[in-house]
Amino acid sequence: MIAHLRGTLLEKTPNQIIVDVQGVGYDVIIPVSTFSALPDAGAEVRLRIHTHVREDAIVLFGFHSPPEKLLFEKLISVSGIGPKLAITILSGLPTADLVSSIRNGQVDQLVRIPGVGKKTAERMILELRDKLENVSGGLPAASGERPAPAMTEIEQDVLSALINLGCNRPAAEAAIRKAKAGGTALEFEPLFRRSLELVR
Repeated sequence: MIAHLRGTLLEKTPNQIIVDVQGVGYDVIIPVSTFSALPDAGAEVRLRIHTHVREDAIVLFGFHSPPEKLLFEKLISVSGIGPKLAITILSGLPTADLVSSIRNGQVDQLVRIPGVGKKTAERMILELRDKLENVSGGLPAASGERPAPAMTEIEQDVLSALINLGCNRPAAEAAIRKAKAGGTALEFEPLFRRSLELVR
């Protein structure tokens, strides 16, 4: 099984990347938090990998930090949560906030994540509350406030991430506009998080 990849980042989107490892391109699904930590295309990247084997495919899930990978593996151990939903959950909240929400039984916080209903949130809390001792931290939120034109590359990435999480385009665009108007930092992760909160 593939557990680690080091290579050149060929392409990246908020939910998926291609990494060239000695001439072989690996297609890797990632959470938003990992996307935020990636360098520009052409740079070297190192990723922790979870290899998921299905009858019809082998799918690679990549993570920038060990806590993300560990939390992903905890999530897919929960009844009813598959790898794709686990990636959505990791994208919906920063790692530290997600761990805190599960430990403190904050169902209302968890159900804000697209695809997570009350029953799924309650199962996450029930099955993981006492199993997250070794999962800590997360990536620091990006900072900085720079004025930007109507649809910057970062905003397009945020829009793409929201649509991939199941939001419809008009609602996603409106949420991004509201987030900008509210003074959210114009960098990917803070803008994505705030837009996700506003998209409902």
